[in-house]
Amino acid sequence: MILTEAKVNKGMVSLARESRGMTQKELANLLSISAGKLCRVEQDDQSFSEEMIEKLSDILDYPSSFFYQEGEGYIPNSVDFRRRLKVPNKLLKEINAKVNLHRLTLEKLLREKGPSLPIINIGNNTIPSQAAVELRKAWKMNRGPIDNLASKLESNGIIILAFDFGNERVDSRVIITENKNGIIVINSLMLGDRQRFSLAYELGHLVLHALTTASLENRDIGHEANLFASEFLMPRNEITADLQGEITIGKLADLKRKWKVSMQALLYRAEDLNIISYNQKRYLLGQFNSMNIRRREPPEFDVPKEKPVLLGRLLANYQRSHGLKPFEMAEQFHRNQEEFVAKYMNE
Repeated sequence: MILTEAKVNKGMVSLARESRGMTQKELANLLSISAGKLCRVEQDDQSFSEEMIEKLSDILDYPSSFFYQEGEGYIPNSVDFRRRLKVPNKLLKEINAKVNLHRLTLEKLLREKGPSLPIINIGNNTIPSQAAVELRKAWKMNRGPIDNLASKLESNGIIILAFDFGNERVDSRVIITENKNGIIVINSLMLGDRQRFSLAYELGHLVLHALTTASLENRDIGHEANLFASEFLMPRNEITADLQGEITIGKLADLKRKWKVSMQALLYRAEDLNIISYNQKRYLLGQFNSMNIRRREPPEFDVPKEKPVLLGRLLANYQRSHGLKPFEMAEQFHRNQEEFVAKYMNE
């Protein structure tokens, strides 16, 4: 029997493979084909037979329909992950694939929803901290610390996804759907204070960089996002009074409870506002090291993690409006039921 050649979506093959943490060579060996053939399929120069699609489906644990679905497996993104300097490239590819899988789910959910990005018309000379001030005004936010940052972002149409990145060296990323909806993806392994700063940092990218017509060339957009996040979470006009007087480890711990940011973020903010000198900051960081709290601040001062809820509501509304059972939901989104339910419907 001669099987017909089935044209697959090349982006979905590489997306499925990288989401499972496999290289082309590793998958090709499991498929009993050459890495060159798999490469040609992923480059859209060759197709798989129906039999090979079934084998691919079994190995990668995605239904066959996954490989035929429309859409882009990956989309260009001018903003990289917020991460430490040294992270294995294979791990970054796996996380990026998982981020884009979530994007595909959201694009289906949001297909008829218009853009909801918090874009402020700014030019190259706009100070990032001023953009943070303007956004707090635009959102009619109360003065002082932000009680629940995740809720504030979601109430303004920004979707937050949290999942285990498998490594604590990668924090977060921002990504834009086909309809220009903003998604912030954060590592669920992070502590609450770092998650909040990452949310504010990625919000800075959405406001300053996502859809701007201004050139990003020769700009340190990571630094700009940091400046935005610091002002958004710790407004100059409101935190300055709290940072007056002698800065001590104890004082930073007390302020952490109030402002829900790390003690070290508060320390750096004090330097940014010229309340302490660089040498004073270094001295205090030395104290952090001697107390062994530089990498892990005392658990008794931990900031609770915030729980995003918007995605769950979108999925529940979709399921209710279409009258779908869990296995039918999984079919709609081209996933296996067990994995789909575990990721999206177990909350």
